[in-house]
Amino acid sequence: MFDFETLKVIWWLLLGVLLIGFAVMDGFDLGVGMLLPFIARTDTERRVVINTVGPVWEGNQVWLILGGGAIFAAWPALYAASFSGFYLAMLLVLAALILRPVGFKFRSKMPGVRWRANWDWALFVGGAVPSLVFGVAMGNLIEGVPFSFDSELRATYTFGLFDLLNPFALLCGLVSVAMLTTHGAVYLAMKTDGDLARRARTISRYAALVWVALFALAGIWIWKSGYGIAIVTGALPGGEPDPLAKTAVSRTGAWLANYGKWPLTMLVPAIGLAAPVLVAALASIRQRLVVFTVSGLGITGVIGSMGVSLFPFLLPSSSHPGSSLTVWDASSSHRTLGIMLIAVVIFLPIILAYTSWVYWVMRGPVTSAYIEANRDTSY
Repeated sequence: MFDFETLKVIWWLLLGVLLIGFAVMDGFDLGVGMLLPFIARTDTERRVVINTVGPVWEGNQVWLILGGGAIFAAWPALYAASFSGFYLAMLLVLAALILRPVGFKFRSKMPGVRWRANWDWALFVGGAVPSLVFGVAMGNLIEGVPFSFDSELRATYTFGLFDLLNPFALLCGLVSVAMLTTHGAVYLAMKTDGDLARRARTISRYAALVWVALFALAGIWIWKSGYGIAIVTGALPGGEPDPLAKTAVSRTGAWLANYGKWPLTMLVPAIGLAAPVLVAALASIRQRLVVFTVSGLGITGVIGSMGVSLFPFLLPSSSHPGSSLTVWDASSSHRTLGIMLIAVVIFLPIILAYTSWVYWVMRGPVTSAYIEANRDTSY
């Protein structure tokens, strides 16, 4: 149906779609968790906040599972290298994500103020830590991480968890936190009313301005002092995957080269910069779905900018550039990618249709009156 090179590009695009889907759909859940201890003033308001995401947060995490599954099946070398090299960071994210279902289920089991406050902070951690760590991981992809392969493709990693917390990666982590806080606030403004909605609109305005400032700073950082890894020679894009069948070198400014090759890609970071500005400007309008859509476009622009900058790299090596994993040399076989694409064509529309139906059924705001009338059945 498609040649090998085309399938590799298609799966690179699908990986981007899944990452964006996770950031947009589960991102507002994480943002709501980060805002919970600060935006709500009373226990009823906190229950309103929790119940805005209560019916949908589990389904939204499907995007994370799909992303991990796609990496495992389509990019096995990337899966092995990233899940091994970032192992402690992954465990940190997993521990934080475990706090979410536990917090949702246990918070309302007892009426004590301290009991509920502790679970509110647990939900905050469950939103803040993944948001920060995912951003830090993206920053390290741009910086490159020190790893190498031997002749039998056994990987060696020369970095630990604290090595990942370099200044640029932390900046990217803060971009992620600001971006998802904005997205969560926009969602709360759409799903609540009264004082809660007004506070959410105010927070979304200021968080969006922080988002655009940090994203612009990250772009300047890459332009002024960043470095990239440029392929010099290597296996043909349509050839059999072999991470060592290439020679690569580090070159300052290489992450900006793709924008020169394909000028239209400049629209991607432009959207990432313009969207949060629009969110701030439109924070008070009544059409909250419009603002939520704009926020989602901003997230698409930020993640898309990273994809355009890195292409064709998936996981650059800062210590041994020739061991870097790329779209061309880290994929599964031609047959595997083809069969998986058929599965995606069949099942992804079903997932999207079901998700759309769930959100249609759950449409409308969650109010304090609803919580008071359903105290025993709501979170």
